[in-house]
Amino acid sequence: MSNTAYLDRPASTPAPAPADSSIRSSAANLPAGTSPRGFALYVGLDEVKAAIDGVSLPTLVEALRRTIAELAPSAETYAAVALAPQSAGGRDVDVVRLALKEPGAIARTKQEVAKPDAETGVVVDLSRKRIVIDGETAPLTFKEFELLQYLVLREGRTIARGELVESLWDADDAGAPGERTIDVHVRRLRAKLGRYEEIVRTVRGVGYRFDRHADVAIRYSTGTPSPDRF
Repeated sequence: MSNTAYLDRPASTPAPAPADSSIRSSAANLPAGTSPRGFALYVGLDEVKAAIDGVSLPTLVEALRRTIAELAPSAETYAAVALAPQSAGGRDVDVVRLALKEPGAIARTKQEVAKPDAETGVVVDLSRKRIVIDGETAPLTFKEFELLQYLVLREGRTIARGELVESLWDADDAGAPGERTIDVHVRRLRAKLGRYEEIVRTVRGVGYRFDRHADVAIRYSTGTPSPDRF
């Protein structure tokens, strides 16, 4: 029936656009002499988050491979896990793109490194363990930097007070704060952030969250891609 309907369509009625019209449109903007040979799908997800979701990275890879094999049996696939330093900040997917040497991510990183510290705004430099606020290095203590870094690396996720204490202080540390006194450390940190204190947001009754603003930049180290492990 669908073929009959197609043949009976008046000549003035355009046929439906092919499913790959968006790909063809983007291909038209490629440099001369090049053509698409495949695509890369970057997935930002570490093993801990995958476990929380009740899945594993190898399981996801195999599921994607099965789907591709069903849709395009002639397609070849290659999966590589992205390894990055634990101190790498920013969104998971951006870290993955950089670790796997995605050209756009590398170009953006080079531009950020080439630029001097902004006169205004915040630069969270995780690789050099410093915070620059409006062109001046903030006098954060080691523990205050660790606290901010812990939140930055989990950008957008609310971190409970108990998790902060357990992760940043040893159990036998006599100076370790309790879930209530952790608020004191956060207040001191926010005071040193000055007018940018709201990047560390209080979630009432739960804990704290790092919210990146437009005037906040994060610098992190590049990683090294690994061979196919799945």
